[in-house]
Amino acid sequence: MDKSEREFRVFVNDSLLKTYPCVLGEKPVGDKFHQGDRKTPEGTFTFRSKRVHDSWHKFIWVDYPNAESWKRYNERKAQGLIPAGKDIGGEIGIHGVPDGYDHWIDAGQDWTWGCIALRNADVDEIYPYIRPEKTMMVIEP
Repeated sequence: MDKSEREFRVFVNDSLLKTYPCVLGEKPVGDKFHQGDRKTPEGTFTFRSKRVHDSWHKFIWVDYPNAESWKRYNERKAQGLIPAGKDIGGEIGIHGVPDGYDHWIDAGQDWTWGCIALRNADVDEIYPYIRPEKTMMVIEP
C-alpha cells in the first residue's frame, strides 16, 4: 500500500499482480500516533480476520496495533508527542463503501478514520486471497 500514490498494490512474491485506487484516513500524511488522529498507520502488518460488513461492504481487519506500532507509540509517548489520555487505537481495516458509492474512491478524497477504502468490486477481488495471520501488507508513506 503506497499512501502517497493512493495505490493498493497486490504482489505475489516479488511480482506486481494488480494495482487498485484507494483512499485513506482524513489526515493521510504521517504515521498513526493515537486513536482519533484520523491517520492511516504505516508499517508491516498481517490481518486478524475478515467479514461481510453492513456499512462497508466487507471489512478486512488489519493487525494494528502490532509490536512495531506499540514500540513507536511508547517511544512517542515518552517524548511527549502523544497527548495524555490518548490510546493507541485500533479497528483499522481495508473496506469498501456503501452500495452505490464507489465514486467516493474514484474522487480520490481521503475520508476514513484511518482505514484503507477501496471500491466494492476491488474489495471483492482481493477478499478471497487474504488469509488472516498469514497474508502480509506493508503500508508505506
